[in-house]
Amino acid sequence: MTETKVSAGTGETSADVREWRQLLARHADLSCALDRELQNHGLGMSEYEVLERLAELPEQSAKVQTIAKSVHLSQSALSRVIGRLETAGLVAREMCPEDRRAITVRLTDEGLIRQTEARPTQRRVLAERLHSPLTKTCEL
Repeated sequence: MTETKVSAGTGETSADVREWRQLLARHADLSCALDRELQNHGLGMSEYEVLERLAELPEQSAKVQTIAKSVHLSQSALSRVIGRLETAGLVAREMCPEDRRAITVRLTDEGLIRQTEARPTQRRVLAERLHSPLTKTCEL
């Protein structure tokens, strides 16, 4: 077995670690800004992402497992998001016709309207923050 040496307190941070931390900070900043701005449409960032992914599909529906992979949420987190969207009348859950064990989520007309109205807000926040210098000004 090979020993791994760890040097604590050297004050050195590798370029990879610095880049990783920058990526995390950028993600946190964008997530915060998107959540704040999308509140004007009654949505959070995750809710908007689910609506947009469904709106992009020809049938405007998909299995929960498929959505989970595309929005990078765990099955349980996605289930909570879908529950909120369903309560708001923006999506409907249905039995999958091909596999009765699976659930399909379908975008409702109201969901498509809400996503369409929120899209310019989401795109504006991305345009303003994605490539601009990172500032820690986002607070909910």
